[in-house]
Amino acid sequence: MRLIGESGEQLGVVAIQEALRISREAGYDLVEVAPNVSPPVCRVMDFGKYKYQMSKKHTARKTADLKEVKIRPQITDHDLQLKVKNINRFLEEGDKAKVTMFFRGREIVRPEMGMKVFEKLAELLTGKFNIEQHPRLEGNHITMVITPSSK
Repeated sequence: MRLIGESGEQLGVVAIQEALRISREAGYDLVEVAPNVSPPVCRVMDFGKYKYQMSKKHTARKTADLKEVKIRPQITDHDLQLKVKNINRFLEEGDKAKVTMFFRGREIVRPEMGMKVFEKLAELLTGKFNIEQHPRLEGNHITMVITPSSK
């Protein structure tokens, strides 16, 4: 097998017993890194430390968060443009955006006004996005979920 030392230097092609002896003397593990080549490649390394670093790297990857934006049916154009700007920023960062519209009192009698606001919001959004959940009336609020388009 081809052996790589703990600091990355090539130790050449050695027998398995010799590689095990070298790894024990160094106080590290013998890890097979490329089994499908001829001869197989092994490395002298601290496998526990390697697994820890890989788990840290895996948890450090950013997952798409769900950011919520709340609006009202009587929202003004300028306020809606500000909300659209925030939604665009969320989508550019790779996060999902949930838009929630709350109705108070007698506003719930006219849910079509809320749907018009959602249509206007979809027109104002720039860039590439997908609507994961179309506007849906649930009790006294309407929700819509927007995701960034996959690249």
